[in-house]
Amino acid sequence: MVALIDYLKEQASDFVYRITPKMAKAKALKLLEEVGIPEPEIRYNQYPFEFSGGMRQRIVIAIALAANPDILICDEPTTALDVTIQSQILELINRIKAERNLSVIFITHDLGVVANMADRIAVMYAGKIVEYGTSDDIFYDPRHPYTWALLSSMPDLDTKDKLEAIPGTPPNMIYPPKGDAFAARNKYAMQIDFEEQPPMFQISETHYAATWLLHPDAPHVEPPKIVADRIKRMSQEVK
Repeated sequence: MVALIDYLKEQASDFVYRITPKMAKAKALKLLEEVGIPEPEIRYNQYPFEFSGGMRQRIVIAIALAANPDILICDEPTTALDVTIQSQILELINRIKAERNLSVIFITHDLGVVANMADRIAVMYAGKIVEYGTSDDIFYDPRHPYTWALLSSMPDLDTKDKLEAIPGTPPNMIYPPKGDAFAARNKYAMQIDFEEQPPMFQISETHYAATWLLHPDAPHVEPPKIVADRIKRMSQEVK
């Protein structure tokens, strides 16, 4: 088992530039302080099992920062954390982003987190981006049926309608389906969805979606009522 300080010192010395053990320790302590670990001088010799889940997540962020990155990739950073700790971790990431002028790629299934964190959003299904746009594009003008399905299944305090589950199961990508991978679960699917993958249609300068519903010859389909009502309510709240 490796003590925390040893791992942080290794990251600080090997991936940034060659420095002395004393300098590496000083950098490790500074990183611990930066991510909000209390009393780093006391905690730096402790082992992972001696830290809470939230503190371990902070230490993982410190490890990522040791190499002074320009881009921080956060893959489900709030998973298995309670709501209070989730909020603290998100605040920490936002603070570090501002202080270090970082770009952050945030990978998550939590649309509530996405709404609070993202400037631009890529919605992915079966390993491909199916819709891309600004946060306003995705939450106020979603166009892909999978994005509609995600928003329809997202609870909030004001929605009175029954939340809609996405029917079926994800495809087996060892044997990828013909056509649009979401077609079998898409109640708006047309015959062409089962035959050809849709291209990425441009909706605006910032907004794109890969769905045949955006083809000029496709029938006009409105978003589900639960999504339309939520968009209307959010628009009124913004005003």
